[in-house]
Amino acid sequence: MNITLLVRFVAVAEELHFPRAAIALNIPLASLYSSIAKLEEQVGAPLFVRDSAETRLTNAGVLFLATAKDEIAAAPAPAAKPVVPAGGKAKASKGKGRAPAVKGQPKPYKKRQGR
Repeated sequence: MNITLLVRFVAVAEELHFPRAAIALNIPLASLYSSIAKLEEQVGAPLFVRDSAETRLTNAGVLFLATAKDEIAAAPAPAAKPVVPAGGKAKASKGKGRAPAVKGQPKPYKKRQGR
């Protein structure tokens, strides 16, 4: 099973509130709902009972919570992300750019128009 799905399930099971769990995990609420639906499909049983008043674990959810915690503890630590050096892509110089305009003087690099 996917460890990410298990972590999300445990967070909702501990909070018993989907929006608070989404904030704690720093993910969108819709993503959390789809993750739980995917996990319920893999398990083959509903894990939560969602009423208008509260969210509760089902009997299958209570049993699966202990299994999920054990699998998360047994999983290897996530690989460290590679360190990217600071700075951005170097840009090629395209010339001097536009010279500042000075009042009363002709524009640089322009010939004066004769009359």
